[in-house]
Amino acid sequence: MSQNNLKHLFAKDIFTFSKLKQLVWDYFILSFGTLLYCLAWMSFLEPNNIAGGGLTGACTILQFATNGLIPISYSFIVANVVLLGLGSLILGKGFGFKTIYAILLATVLFKIIPNFDFLISKPGNPLYISEKVLVPIIGGLLEAIGIGLIFNKGGSTGGTDVIALVVNKFWPISPGRVYLVTDLFIIASIMLLPKYGLQDMIYGYITMVTFSLGVDYFIMGSKSTMQVLVFSAKNHEIGDYIIHKMDRGVTALKSVGWFTKSENNVLLILIRKRQLQDLVKAIKNIDNNAFVSISQVSTVYGSGFEEMKTGINRSSKKTDKNLDINKTENNLEN
Repeated sequence: MSQNNLKHLFAKDIFTFSKLKQLVWDYFILSFGTLLYCLAWMSFLEPNNIAGGGLTGACTILQFATNGLIPISYSFIVANVVLLGLGSLILGKGFGFKTIYAILLATVLFKIIPNFDFLISKPGNPLYISEKVLVPIIGGLLEAIGIGLIFNKGGSTGGTDVIALVVNKFWPISPGRVYLVTDLFIIASIMLLPKYGLQDMIYGYITMVTFSLGVDYFIMGSKSTMQVLVFSAKNHEIGDYIIHKMDRGVTALKSVGWFTKSENNVLLILIRKRQLQDLVKAIKNIDNNAFVSISQVSTVYGSGFEEMKTGINRSSKKTDKNLDINKTENNLEN
């Protein structure tokens, strides 16, 4: 076997191992996120008779209404079966498989977590919280972290998660906003139960708001974009470093210093928040006297950032030759 063939096989093995390693890591994060999500409900919310939003909230209310005859784990899996087809059809097969995994794992965890008494927030246990108003806050934050981890790996626990991702795929509406609207109606339904009142609904809304804000922070926070303006006599060196070392674009804007009346270039850089520290460090190393202005922008559309989402094109002319459904679906998947 030639040396080139050996190199080719070796490179192929490394690539395969890298893909396997990434796959294992993705499912580890999915599992951990699902565990946090289930702990939020079974350790904090359900034992304290608090029903949040989403499908799990609806299943919790059903359990309350039937005095435990229909446990959360049963109604959760049945309701999600219907939504799996929707998720797979619109969001892709990969999403559907990860959703199946997360739903099955969540169903099992919903069933077994109550068997571990030390995990339940009640008097005498380590997780007990005497101030009930803190329970929905802690439960909402824990749920948001779990969902954030699951979403960032392309999965979902089903229910309104599927609705949130479908809406976010076609329109620039954050997942937290979708949750906010649907959860308003789900939580309010607890008022229909005879043993529950306004106070229980308010606890549910505290959970909803905490979760909605938290999930936007954990999901959208990783995509935050910063706009950086750099005023430096060494703008050429800084620009080259950003392009070649940080793989980000740079725009040079013509400027005139009003005091000196001298012309120069101001560098405009759009960069992810997680890269900001490396950028500032690089600028300081190149020109310690550089003047840098940093501001956060809400959304950036274009290559390397977000795709423009304006809704699904629903042309009334079905015979329009410019409407290519297959190409639209492929673009949405990318």
